[in-house]
Amino acid sequence: MNSPTLTHIDSQVLHVSSKTNWWFVRVRDSSGAVGWGEGSLNGWEPILDALTEHLRDPWLGLSLEQARQQLQVAPATGLLGACVLSAVLQAVLSLQAQHAGRAPHELLGALQRQQLPLYANINRATLERSPAGFVATARRAQAQGYNGFKAAPFDGLTPALCATPAGRQRIDHGIDCMLALREALGPEARIMVDCHWRFDEPHALQTLRALEPARLHWFECPLAETRANWPAMRRLRAAAQAQGVLLAAAETQVGLASFQTLFDEGLYDVVMPDVKYCGGPWEMLQIAQRAADSGVQFSPHNPSGPVCTWHSLQVGLVAPECAMLEVQFEESELTEQVSLGVDLQARGGCLHRPAAQQQVQRLEPAVLAAHPYQRVPPGIDSQPPA
Repeated sequence: MNSPTLTHIDSQVLHVSSKTNWWFVRVRDSSGAVGWGEGSLNGWEPILDALTEHLRDPWLGLSLEQARQQLQVAPATGLLGACVLSAVLQAVLSLQAQHAGRAPHELLGALQRQQLPLYANINRATLERSPAGFVATARRAQAQGYNGFKAAPFDGLTPALCATPAGRQRIDHGIDCMLALREALGPEARIMVDCHWRFDEPHALQTLRALEPARLHWFECPLAETRANWPAMRRLRAAAQAQGVLLAAAETQVGLASFQTLFDEGLYDVVMPDVKYCGGPWEMLQIAQRAADSGVQFSPHNPSGPVCTWHSLQVGLVAPECAMLEVQFEESELTEQVSLGVDLQARGGCLHRPAAQQQVQRLEPAVLAAHPYQRVPPGIDSQPPA
């Protein structure tokens, strides 16, 4: 029997909120099977659609294994190209798993764990951007079994603004929010702050020290991830380690080679590859393996829709180590409505290995049709300051 070949690739957008679209890729093969991938990058959906149309013709006719081997990210791919490639490769893994009658993780490697710890990204669900607002969202997550919580409370801050009175006000407000979370959630909670590349080095150091009473688990993306900032990043890492805090970053890095540079340079305690940016499931697993070899924690970035969550789970189940998986808390009920066939319900703050009858993820056409594309602003994750 001939191996199935790719016959159709298109993109679908689901509008989630005023800030968020989920961008999906649908891949059909010659057997009629359909696999789904996700490359959500807020504000860039029309360009991703056009890029998919531009790239797909040479891919049609490839066998699934040929697609897996040939659709590889490279330094010149860029974030937009990596989104398309990563999404298509997720779909290819789904198709291969369907034809093998196995869960996707079984095609990636040997099972290392039965469940994956989660942490709740409470940022988008917190509409009241005050200490009390962040605490209210975190308490809801805590009541659902989460013990890890991440917030990004430095709204409107930029490196250029840090030294100004307006910048100081924004920094102080963010510090107040994080201190309130520690007080409300108790001593055992893991609390993380996402800085979204908003700081310069002096103010990142000052903020880190001011947050010492919050007993952070990690300090994430304080500076733009440019070569010029590598010395500053090493100094920040040393300062964080002196407080017992991990330095985390690298969510928009593309490909194993980029991550290897970070390992070689000794910049971070935690890397956060994203399955929708880094090059897809196989590339993410290689990054996880190299992180383990380098003594760096692997914690997938995933403030995303249900397809990324599904594929991140598959990688996390077989990775040598996987500290935690991020999930976007309470952003939308559409997760449960659009994703069919698999169990993505958190239980006890974890996602669990899929049951034998829940191995193929499908997206509900009626939900996709009911929530078509609407323009949203570019996300901060797609525009780190230079």
